[in-house]
Amino acid sequence: MGAVRFTFRIAALVATLVAALVLHGVWRLFRLTSPWPRLFLGLVARIVGARARVIGTPLRRDVVFVSNHQSWVDILVIAGTTGSAFVAKSDLRSVPLVGWLCTLNHTIFVSREDRLGIAAQIDQLRAALAQAWPVTLFPEGTTGDGTTLLPFKASLFEVLDTPPTGVMVQPIRIDYGDAMSDLAWLGDEPGQVNATRVLRRSGSFPTILHFCEPFDPATFDGRKAIAAEARRRIETR
Repeated sequence: MGAVRFTFRIAALVATLVAALVLHGVWRLFRLTSPWPRLFLGLVARIVGARARVIGTPLRRDVVFVSNHQSWVDILVIAGTTGSAFVAKSDLRSVPLVGWLCTLNHTIFVSREDRLGIAAQIDQLRAALAQAWPVTLFPEGTTGDGTTLLPFKASLFEVLDTPPTGVMVQPIRIDYGDAMSDLAWLGDEPGQVNATRVLRRSGSFPTILHFCEPFDPATFDGRKAIAAEARRRIETR
């Protein structure tokens, strides 16, 4: 049955992708703001089994979401719920199809090794915040096991050292409950293996997004203090 579920979900994903690309193209043809990248990611979340439940009130713009990171499904449910763009590792851009889809959702690609390019990356993030969509950071820098919140990398908060006027920080805690063991990355498990395992999984799973109370980063003394406050709110949720 696992193989049947995998085949069915792949077929549904392909059909959804084709339909979303066609509709996205129509919206762009008429120079309209396209909702299809967000809707596509939300539909993909449902196809793989996620059933999102929102607790709290997410801000719609002028916000940096700061979330714990447990699975690639995180991106689907956050994007589908909020329309958020994401900050992602630069090597994701070169992944066939996935990298291109990321660009449609305004992904900001960063390289931690490129110290000389930090200023340009910050400018990219500031430009995104000036648009009509939120931006999400995963400050743990990698996926966790769902039980432990890893230390936050304060360098990712550099854009908020002198935050753009009016921009708030809103922490998110994602909780997959009992399904976490099925979704989590197992050690050095390749991405394709993890995705196959998730797509073969039976049934759906609840995905709770706790949107914590937002705070003004301008009232904190630098990126380390902002990172610590975001982490504290996620940890105590």
